[in-house]
Amino acid sequence: MELLAVKPDAVTSSKWLDAHYDPVANLYTFSSCIALADLHGDGDNKLVVGDLGTGAGNTKLKVYRGIGLLSENTLLDLPTGLVSFLMDQHEPRTPAIAVASGPFIYIYKNLRPYFKFTLPFLEVNTLEQDVWSQARQDMIDTMTLKEMLESIRAKADIPLSVRSLRFLMLEPQEMETYVNLHKQQPIRRQTVITCIGTLKKNMVDEDAVSCLVVGTESQDVYILDPEAFTILSKMSLPSVPTLMDVTGQFDVEFRIIIACRNGNIYILRRDSPKPKYCIELCSHPVGLVRMGKNVVVGCAQETLQGYTQKGKKLWTAYLPAPVTTMAVLDLPTRGFQAVLVALANCEVHVYRDKNLVSTIKTPDVVSSICFGRYGREDGTLIMTTKGGGLIVKILKRTAVFDERDSAPGPPLAQSIRLNVPKKTKLYVDQTMRERENAVAMHRAFQMDLSRLRLAAARTYVKALESSLTPVSASLAEPLKMNAVVQGLGPSFKLTLNIQNTAVCRPVMNLAVSFLYDDRLYRMRTAFFKIPLLVPGLNYPIDTFVECLSEKGISDIIKVFVLREGKSVPLLTAHINMPASEGLALN
Repeated sequence: MELLAVKPDAVTSSKWLDAHYDPVANLYTFSSCIALADLHGDGDNKLVVGDLGTGAGNTKLKVYRGIGLLSENTLLDLPTGLVSFLMDQHEPRTPAIAVASGPFIYIYKNLRPYFKFTLPFLEVNTLEQDVWSQARQDMIDTMTLKEMLESIRAKADIPLSVRSLRFLMLEPQEMETYVNLHKQQPIRRQTVITCIGTLKKNMVDEDAVSCLVVGTESQDVYILDPEAFTILSKMSLPSVPTLMDVTGQFDVEFRIIIACRNGNIYILRRDSPKPKYCIELCSHPVGLVRMGKNVVVGCAQETLQGYTQKGKKLWTAYLPAPVTTMAVLDLPTRGFQAVLVALANCEVHVYRDKNLVSTIKTPDVVSSICFGRYGREDGTLIMTTKGGGLIVKILKRTAVFDERDSAPGPPLAQSIRLNVPKKTKLYVDQTMRERENAVAMHRAFQMDLSRLRLAAARTYVKALESSLTPVSASLAEPLKMNAVVQGLGPSFKLTLNIQNTAVCRPVMNLAVSFLYDDRLYRMRTAFFKIPLLVPGLNYPIDTFVECLSEKGISDIIKVFVLREGKSVPLLTAHINMPASEGLALN
């Protein structure tokens, strides 16, 4: 492979050699549209890219050898996925390229168009067919056709066809021309491909024949025969698939791990038309790879999560930026496997399980990533950037990835399971006793809990009724209040001293309210707004109370400190007003 060399002193501290970087390569693609394949069977792997282009009609299938463009073919529509697979046993064993685009799969062999597969048509709504039949016979006008189609779209279980949806998007002056152009043609409803993968037919060898696995917008998954391109199996999903990973053999046993648009991951197995397991995520998945028997998912909430194939969550790693794409770093010769995670902060992190073992800086945000054999070099990392650049890096043969986690956080030893001792005979006996007397023990606990609550309530009521302290403190807020009554009667001066006992936090939005018997007392002001309380200062609040009784009867005046807009008091005090002479404050 002809790649650019770099100076040794420039990469002595890195595990990667900067082989090539072209910032103006004009490659705009995603990880699902990039693959490495030995297209000519000579051991020299090529880079195959489904280029989205920069505008309509600019999509192309490009093949790179080294740093040069080997060939390119024009694509009729935007590609949604690209895979290389062996479709027969004929010699020489050269793989074919399958490009998913719209409802079609374009098969290329020897860099030339070979076959086009079309997805089967879907069931058409019978009401929609009747409406267009009436329009064909000029029995209804365009506005009536529009109203009927809108009614069908709102109520019918089967979605409308593309023809009807496009008709409803038109302006009124354009509808009649559209109807006259299309009303004589039969109605067809067709889905589109959202993701594509490969599944070995009956052997696990690298050069074994593979089937195509296709996920569609109609929430279906098709497995296609590699030679006749017939549908071998069809499975349904609860939502539209977006990401896919396939393992196993079709004739033996296989698993298809699919991330769907509803934020869940479903696992399909052989002879099961419905998902076998479901993994519910806290946010939508943006990347999905398989690591041995585990599934690693990159989520939109800047997390990387590991699950078993049965949906059990193993670990979570928190990322410094959103995930843009993911891929597997697999080195069978070294027995090393890791996950490549491209982030929006121009970095690519290498994770082994939840441990960050390496970080790669990039000049731009990476949009697609692929690792494998390129040319004759096994450990080649290929990336395309958001601005259309192409980056090629080669893993050093002397590179060593540490097992320890280089990311900040708790130490690795924290995740090691403790050596829990064996169960003793006493523990087993106690467990058996609890099982046999569970009902009686629960009733005894509930009885004791009820008695404790009753005792606490009685003590609280007693404290409220027999309080003799002029000082009241709040547990909810750092407040302290005492009251002073001055005068011999029948007029008294009532002074409240409120203090904020916090160290540095002010208290605001408080009010004071008085509750009393209006047949015995009259107050000039029974409600105050308290100003902002600065910590450490005493704030006196004065009001006057006039006794209305001539019989010398006295009563309690209750003081409540509340927060504005709340009904539960923060602070409560009881003031025992004097009848004539003397002061008594509770």
